[in-house]
Amino acid sequence: MKKELEKLLKKAVLRFQKEREWGDFVVPEITTDFPKDEKFGDYSTNIAMVLAKVLKKNPLEIADQIVKMVNGQAVDIEKLEVVHPGYINFYLAPKYLQNKVAEINKLGEKFGQSETGKGIKVNNEFISANPTGPLTVGNGRGGFCGDSLSRVFEKSGFEVVNEYYVNDDGGQVVKLGHSVLKDDEAVYAGDYINELNKKYGHLKDARVAGRSAAADILEDIIKKTVLEKMRISFDVWTSEKKIQENKYVDRAIEILKSKNLTYEAEGALWLKTTDFGDDKDRVLIKSDGQQAYFAGDCGYMLNKIERGFDRLVIGLGADHHGYIARLQALATALGFKGDFRFIIVQLVRIVKDGKEARMSKRAGNVVSIDDLIDNVGHDVARFFFLLYSPNTHMSFDLSLAEEKSQKNPVFYVQYAHARICSILRKSPHPLTPSPSGRGWGEGEMNLELLTHEKELGLIKEMNKFPDLIEEIAESYEIHKLPHYAIKLADKFHSFYSEVRVIDEKNPELSGARLNLVNAVRIVLAETLRLIGVEAPERM
Repeated sequence: MKKELEKLLKKAVLRFQKEREWGDFVVPEITTDFPKDEKFGDYSTNIAMVLAKVLKKNPLEIADQIVKMVNGQAVDIEKLEVVHPGYINFYLAPKYLQNKVAEINKLGEKFGQSETGKGIKVNNEFISANPTGPLTVGNGRGGFCGDSLSRVFEKSGFEVVNEYYVNDDGGQVVKLGHSVLKDDEAVYAGDYINELNKKYGHLKDARVAGRSAAADILEDIIKKTVLEKMRISFDVWTSEKKIQENKYVDRAIEILKSKNLTYEAEGALWLKTTDFGDDKDRVLIKSDGQQAYFAGDCGYMLNKIERGFDRLVIGLGADHHGYIARLQALATALGFKGDFRFIIVQLVRIVKDGKEARMSKRAGNVVSIDDLIDNVGHDVARFFFLLYSPNTHMSFDLSLAEEKSQKNPVFYVQYAHARICSILRKSPHPLTPSPSGRGWGEGEMNLELLTHEKELGLIKEMNKFPDLIEEIAESYEIHKLPHYAIKLADKFHSFYSEVRVIDEKNPELSGARLNLVNAVRIVLAETLRLIGVEAPERM
């Protein structure tokens, strides 16, 4: 519907442009949105105000002319209105909303699915923490965000590869080795280091000890945390060491040289990243002949490009913000022409009763994501992290997370789903597809009986779901999913408190309302699946 309205508005504005009634002007981008206050309709556009700035005309007059042009052309719109200072509001027809219930029941979990990303191959790299210790709550935040985003990509038709880049051959591995050997250059501490010291402390070379320890940490700690605790599946675990061994770094440097994008200065080889927007050029080969860390980035970028991705997404910690410009410059220099974006994951504080909390020292001086999940559960940890945009600093409220009541937003949403399942179990007739696919039940459902304000409000909220999925697939604002789940749960709880679903005296109305709550169950369960948490049938 959102796209249809935008097409309709654009057609009207183009006609005004062609007829030169408003003079010469360039048609701006036309968008519609959901009003924050539902009394202002189901969709709204500010196109008249945008045009008013260009045309130096009264936005209310422009809006009136647009409404006269489009009124009656959208059969699913019951009413259009112009409100100060120039918004055009659209109100959906009840028939459209009633039919939406049948559509959801017919499509089931496929509701909201699209082919927006058909033929587009996405590489989504996230977490990629160094194999030097347990994953932190910051790694957990980035992991849940990346995993949920991939789920949205897949629902939107993209071909997605979840990737973890293992930094198993750099300076941090040597630091890990010193820590395992417990010498003067030790950096890391914790019970896991003590265990690794028992196993590899006899080795004399810090790099050898570090590589052995890193392999153990990856297999025995990180992968177990990711798969068992965080419930994230990676398609590819790419080794920095293998990138080196397969000559990607050497080949990337030769490609950059062949494009005359390198130069020598101060005994080192540099890449002209400033030609592509970076704030300074970057060293590839240091004056001592050793490859710089950035050279490894070159090899990995070439590896991704040669795998034929159209979109690259990389999740980075807050301390890696400075990498964005250089990596974008590198991708352009190596010939990548697709969409390349970054998700910066800001720091997390664990607080309880207003004070910073520590749960254990098993991982040294940090709180591990394992500890947090063990404390509050996977669903709560994931939902809480996804409630906040990753680029904002976050205080994880441990007191609220430990609540086993509807004060906890996760339980509040899950309880809505469980309550719906309870209602459906109590139905005197099982819900099975009707012959026409229009409704569910033993016969045809009269969905036109759904006229109550709370019923229509529920349907309007479900109607937003496909647009939300499409929006997140483009904006990557994954935090909007849990907020939508809460809003839909709000609408359902409000509906349930005022409307009796099963009425033995009115089986026809009961049938329509059972269809409605089943539609809510479908949308709520699918939203929770995309977030990555359970949709329980009993609580």
